[in-house]
Amino acid sequence: QVQLGESGGGLVQAGGSLRLSCAASGRTFSSYGMGWFRQAPGKEREFVAAISWGGGSTRYADSVKGRFTISRANAKNTVYLQMNSLKPEDTAVYYCAADHLWGSTLADEYDYWGQGTQVTVSS
Repeated sequence: QVQLGESGGGLVQAGGSLRLSCAASGRTFSSYGMGWFRQAPGKEREFVAAISWGGGSTRYADSVKGRFTISRANAKNTVYLQMNSLKPEDTAVYYCAADHLWGSTLADEYDYWGQGTQVTVSS
């Protein structure tokens, strides 16, 4: 089992950057594929990015490709989401999630979730 906690959200102007972090408990972090999802008010939770166990493979939603970068530091039990060129439509609560597989874009396939961190992008 793993517990997840996000940090790094906040208010930023359009065109700005933020880096989200997700810290995981436990000694088996490297056995989990990790993902980032987001949920805007009134919308379903949507896939943002995923990274494989060792970090060698990544996957992105088309809406963030070229602007966001997912990475992980297994020695620190942490996964990151670097968000550049932010747009107002990126405003949402961002969640990290863990699963023993990796790469799924479906929220239902992830077993563990953090509590979320709010990202607000002003125009």
